[in-house]
Amino acid sequence: MKCVAALGSSVALAAMLALAGGLPVAAQRGGQEAIAIVVNRANPTDDLSIDELRKAFLGGRQRWPNGRKITVVMRPPGDMDRDLVLRLVCRMSEAEFQKYTLQAAFTGESPAGPRVLDTPLGVRRFVFNVPGAIGYVRLSEVDDTVKVIHIDGRAPSDPGYRLTAAAGPTGTGLFTRE
Repeated sequence: MKCVAALGSSVALAAMLALAGGLPVAAQRGGQEAIAIVVNRANPTDDLSIDELRKAFLGGRQRWPNGRKITVVMRPPGDMDRDLVLRLVCRMSEAEFQKYTLQAAFTGESPAGPRVLDTPLGVRRFVFNVPGAIGYVRLSEVDDTVKVIHIDGRAPSDPGYRLTAAAGPTGTGLFTRE
């Protein structure tokens, strides 16, 4: 129970900091927070088009330019940030994505679906430890263990960045597309 209380307190503190202006400006743009696409710091890729990102998340692109295998890590079904990534990047609903990954595994197009981790910390740790990993976290959850890549030439803090969610704790709020 202590972990749950601590988590609730952390979420409440983050919400208070956001309201008080304590989070980075880039993370609070107009009541929206950017979803950062993160890779291992050793990954030479700095920018992907939204189509290249889609191919990576759906298994159509299986290797980075340096030859490393792409390993996708996502949050669990029902997570609002996952829903945003599925909708804006993969252009699918959760049900369509599940069907797609099952069919890809069955036909051998993609040997395995994405790795699923419950927390932003888990995603960051996985990306830090797996050189070919790619995942996503809210911009306010990024630390120096991962590298944020640009999408269509834009950083998450840039105007016109395409992946944004309603500001607030992960797993809540609506998602939008700028």
